[in-house]
Amino acid sequence: MPNAPAAGRARADACPGTLQTHDAADGPLARVRVPGGAVSAAQLRVLGAAARELGLDVIELTSRANLQLRGVGDPPALAARLETAGLLPSPSHERVRNIVSSPLGGRGVHGILATDPLVAALDAALCASPLLAGLPGRFLFALDDGSGDVTSLEADVSCTPSGLLLAGVPIEPTCDEPIGAMVAAAEAFLAVRGDAWRLAEVPDGARRVAERLGGTLGKARDAGNPPAPHAGVIEQRDGSVALEVVPPLGRLSGAQAEALADVADDVRVTPWRSVVLRDLTRDDASAVAVALDAAGFAVDAASPWVGVTACTGSPGCAKSRGDVQGEARRWVDGLERAPGTPVHWAGCDRRCGTPRGPVVVRMADDRLRP
Repeated sequence: MPNAPAAGRARADACPGTLQTHDAADGPLARVRVPGGAVSAAQLRVLGAAARELGLDVIELTSRANLQLRGVGDPPALAARLETAGLLPSPSHERVRNIVSSPLGGRGVHGILATDPLVAALDAALCASPLLAGLPGRFLFALDDGSGDVTSLEADVSCTPSGLLLAGVPIEPTCDEPIGAMVAAAEAFLAVRGDAWRLAEVPDGARRVAERLGGTLGKARDAGNPPAPHAGVIEQRDGSVALEVVPPLGRLSGAQAEALADVADDVRVTPWRSVVLRDLTRDDASAVAVALDAAGFAVDAASPWVGVTACTGSPGCAKSRGDVQGEARRWVDGLERAPGTPVHWAGCDRRCGTPRGPVVVRMADDRLRP
């Protein structure tokens, strides 16, 4: 049975999806996988309406560039809407479609690999493999265009312009067909995983997977940090620009999802809880920024919302010691510009959602912790 507990694991993988929701304190939570963070305008409209009509009108951006709807009163109705919108292509694989990719898809100054077609091909290959329906919901694939942005997430299996990485370690020799190699690596993980949910949890796991692929491990690399928090225009190599916008605390209302749909044919959700709109002229980017600013997005790097994140907190999470979402909003109201070093508000010592890299953690009881 897919996602059944392995030997030594006390419980099955409870990572939520659309068909298997999580019973949060504020009601069922549904996680919608959007490989590569890609969401079309039509899908944004479906998600916006569903959040408003079936849930609490909250869509959360996750650290894997997926989307979560909170307080879903009718999960089967949500699943039906998402399937119609193309957001649930394989019920048996819905929780294993964990694919992050560089939001610019090779368009940026340092991007040299077009990742969009690779995302689509990897997603199709995952859904076509009955075996891979058994991957844990936490297993992560990454496609990095050369900018190093998603490599910093240390996915279980990563594809970069220079080759394949297993838990951040390169495999040699490099492969000519990356999608087949990524699928083979995931299958090899299933053969050696024991009760592990991630490759890094398997003793000597990267080496064992590499050997099953007929390769050896190279020298481990420093994964580095994700990009610094940002909002505003990003240069593309072709002379066009992208616009990165930040929904406060990584949360969209249904109306904000629809506002994005009004100004773009598709968007890319990022693992750092922002949204990127690509292939714009400068004039178009200026007009879109005005519209999204009016909709409540941060559209400029100086915005106090840039670099501020928070976990769900109370009342959505029973473990939280307070309403950190409200505390964070009140704190930001007192700022004039972005805080510089990222600040994350956490409701308990688990510190869920804390960004990678340098960050100041502010707790529900208002104590600063490095």
